[in-house]
Amino acid sequence: MDCRKWIEKYSIDCRLKYNSENTQSNYISQVTSFLFHFENKYREPKEIPTEKIKLWILEKNSPNTRNHRLCAVKSFYEMTVGMPCKIDKIPFSKKDKKLPIVLSQDEIQRMFNACTNKKHKVILALLYSCSLRVSELINLKWVHIDRSRMIINIIQSKGKKDRQVGLNDKLIGLLTEYWNEYHPKEYVLNGQNSLQYSNRSVGEVMKQLASKARINNKRIYTHLLRHTSATHLVENGVDIALIQKLLGHSSPKTTAIYTHISHNHISKIQSPLQQINL
Repeated sequence: MDCRKWIEKYSIDCRLKYNSENTQSNYISQVTSFLFHFENKYREPKEIPTEKIKLWILEKNSPNTRNHRLCAVKSFYEMTVGMPCKIDKIPFSKKDKKLPIVLSQDEIQRMFNACTNKKHKVILALLYSCSLRVSELINLKWVHIDRSRMIINIIQSKGKKDRQVGLNDKLIGLLTEYWNEYHPKEYVLNGQNSLQYSNRSVGEVMKQLASKARINNKRIYTHLLRHTSATHLVENGVDIALIQKLLGHSSPKTTAIYTHISHNHISKIQSPLQQINL
């Protein structure tokens, strides 16, 4: 089988259908792995038996990874091979439903207290105040910050969607101090040797601050700040529909996870033990 020919065709189809470069890259990677797995066994993708495709998907233990493989190969057969029904009968795995372990307000405060670098404080403040994804943070430009309307414009984020988040006086003050010290160009966050900061650098900053704040019992990663911010908004009584807009979620079901994490909601549930004399 001429794998490179099919990969080239699928790559073009992916660029036409999917706006997200991450989706394109991930799907092409999965389909590339799929085709080379069967390269010397079949002459064309249409000859690969459905049962063999199932076994290839089952090589991965994680339900989420299996579903990712299935989505990619399904799109390959639909768009590029022209066989939309080829794997229709392969079921999606039931996803793991894990709730993120978020940081408390006290832990966030300790991270700010431990932060002595102005740029690092800006990173922490933007992630926590605006519930940003890391890609939104590193792509944020000064022209996106509208002080007259007290908003930050998030441009072409996940799903190629624009949205707006609030800007507050504390954040304006911090950004002003930071600009006066660093004079960053175009992007709010400049790297040491490049115009843009990197995902990895942001992750390292979060881990360093957590370590300085002596937060050792939780796994620290950049997206945890987004989970934490949304959870604290719920706990502060912000309407879930408004939080959905701030986060840029298409479905309210995605946002509803934060009501399950909120300790305010959980603590209001009266235990049946309360009715028992011990």
